Amino acid sequence: MSIETAERQDTRAAAPEQPMLEVRDLVVRYGRGRKAAALAAAVDGVSFSILPGETVGLVGESGSGKSTIGKAILGLQKVAGGSVSFRGKDITRAGAAERRALGGELRAVFQDPNSSLNPRQTVGASLAEPLRLRGVPAAEAREKAEAMLERVGLPRDAVDRYPSQFSGGQRQRIAVARALICDPQLVVCDEAVSALDLSTQAQVLNLLADLRDERGLSYLFIAHDISVVQFLAQRVVVLYRGQVMESGPAAAVTEAPKHPFTQALVAASPVPRPAEQAQRRAVREALGVRTAAAVAASPGGCPFSQRCPLATERCTSERPALRRVGASDVACHYA
Repeated sequence: MSIETAERQDTRAAAPEQPMLEVRDLVVRYGRGRKAAALAAAVDGVSFSILPGETVGLVGESGSGKSTIGKAILGLQKVAGGSVSFRGKDITRAGAAERRALGGELRAVFQDPNSSLNPRQTVGASLAEPLRLRGVPAAEAREKAEAMLERVGLPRDAVDRYPSQFSGGQRQRIAVARALICDPQLVVCDEAVSALDLSTQAQVLNLLADLRDERGLSYLFIAHDISVVQFLAQRVVVLYRGQVMESGPAAAVTEAPKHPFTQALVAASPVPRPAEQAQRRAVREALGVRTAAAVAASPGGCPFSQRCPLATERCTSERPALRRVGASDVACHYA
């Protein structure tokens, strides 16, 4: 082997892997015209990427812009600025035909399984529908539906039953089966387990993890409970009022958070052990973070400044840029 050939191979080996999904400086505003421009953006300059086979958790309080980002990626919400790329192709403003073509590769699981399951259709018909739209024969589509139901822990004869004949956890398994039946590359899970009880949550999370490992799936996992995200995700992005507060490896963000908001979010996460829950409550109170209802939105600077115990005048006038602190990127002047 020549030196030149060896150098070419080393260069290929060192080349970074192309992201499955790349979101850059995403801005989303609700409303139209001057009124929309005068209001704070629902999503304000958010950037992150997801590698093949990777799960990225998007976490934050209600109203932080998590679901809006998911809708923008899926083409369900208009984007005001920035870009969304899927497998290297810009899909920010993809038309209806292009979105239909992407339908098999980019799928979603929502909080309410009834939003994706027609109560008047059998489960088998709902699962087969995306296959039939791609020209798969009826008999083959039914066989795939039965096999997918079996894979998510339901009997094959469930294809002939209706959604109302299943429990909430079973319906969510059916929704997962419907999302995965076309062998997608990326699945957006928007609060996919938040409506389930703890034991059912664990079952669905384990199912999602197993399917990811088997199929090499990528997930964008959106949730408000950071402990749920910690279980499934390799990397975590923490949002507050449409901006990224902290992002990095899941262990770094959830076990050694650097941003005051992330620290408060971790401390507020419920745990089943009373002693640990009491300890977390004490930590949360010691942080001195004000509740969201107690303050108005900051007109400029850091959006968390009105609640933050570390805030100074600089925080109210200057928006902190993301900077590396340990293993994480943190948007805080004093982290």
